[in-house]
Amino acid sequence: MPPPASVAGFRPRLMRLSILTAALQELTPRAQRDADPDLAIEEWLQFAREIDCPNIELSAALHPTLSDIPAEAMLDPVANTLDLRAPFDAARAARVRRAMQATGVGLSDIGYFDNMLAADEAVRRRKHAFMLRVFDAAVALGTDAVTGFVGRNPNLGLDANLEMFEALFVPLLKEAKARGLTYRVEQCPMPGWTASDTWHNNIAYAPGPWIALHRICERHGVGDAFRIHYDPSHAILMGQDTRSVFQYLKDTGYNFLIGGFHVKGQVIDARGISAWGYGGQTLQRGDRHGDTPSADPAEQLNAWKKQTVFAEHELPGTARHDPLAYLQNRSVDWLDHQLAARELLAIDAEKTYLVVEHEYPKARIQDRVRLAPILAGSLAFTRAIDAAAAAMYALQHEVLAAQGIPAQGFGREAYRS
Repeated sequence: MPPPASVAGFRPRLMRLSILTAALQELTPRAQRDADPDLAIEEWLQFAREIDCPNIELSAALHPTLSDIPAEAMLDPVANTLDLRAPFDAARAARVRRAMQATGVGLSDIGYFDNMLAADEAVRRRKHAFMLRVFDAAVALGTDAVTGFVGRNPNLGLDANLEMFEALFVPLLKEAKARGLTYRVEQCPMPGWTASDTWHNNIAYAPGPWIALHRICERHGVGDAFRIHYDPSHAILMGQDTRSVFQYLKDTGYNFLIGGFHVKGQVIDARGISAWGYGGQTLQRGDRHGDTPSADPAEQLNAWKKQTVFAEHELPGTARHDPLAYLQNRSVDWLDHQLAARELLAIDAEKTYLVVEHEYPKARIQDRVRLAPILAGSLAFTRAIDAAAAAMYALQHEVLAAQGIPAQGFGREAYRS
């Protein structure tokens, strides 16, 4: 007789839920938070408790008076919930820690999303100095990660940008590692950063560049400080399927690179794709006069039509999708996204953060009362989807597998779907 099958218990492992505080920049009016910088954090921690979110990703940014990008040229208001015009000293850290304890809301990481390879040396030095302040604030608040971009020097080709990364960005990673931090890179191509026709203004936009960058980091002993904060919406902009991205990383031995997730999708406009294709509108945008970029920040905003002409950001749970869109990689299959992460990536699900990022334009309401139920609903959707994926993984890969019972069917297949 065959030996009795072993029996594994059913224990689904859920990821940790968080939300980027840029979701509601004006929770604390500008005049109040400029006068009392840490009030914005206290009020966001209270707001997170109200919408039943256990953690926040604390948004940092250069203050509007210090930024090289005018507010009128940005898609979103300046989200400097963490105001670092003054050093984040022990007294400030203690105040925020007391608020965290009082609300029971934790900190997943700090996010500072800016171009760290800016062409202008003075601008770049200011951004790097600010990033070091972000690192110090992360240590003071007890989190172990900072999330941001690599960026790009738009005047240079990719090879030259890799050299610039090695010379100028690796030292930042050494500073992060010295503080016990991991730097998680989001892969958004940031097409609207320039009024040129350049689409990839963040060189860490896909697995190929991630691996090239990680190899540079390994040569300098900071490979463990460089990870990816994966956002499926940006994969869609690149025409990629999340499961195939994860499978590629596993096939190449780099499935350890992803260290966290932004939860945001794209709703692709088939009409926009038919007119312009992926890459978006590259003429008659309104951000140039002849061959000269406009000096008017409000017109510079039109550079984002490279993306917005064919796609709109999705707040999870707010969109209805044609099932065919999943097969065409025109929207996120959230359940398969969470299942594929467990099946293909080298992650510990219970220590991995899912950070909801709200950029759905029509719902970007800067009103606490109106926005609260919208965010609460999206968080509930995200929690439920992850719970379903955790249950599927535990049932198929642990309970059934331990008894030698195969899962049924095939599901989505990488490189084919």
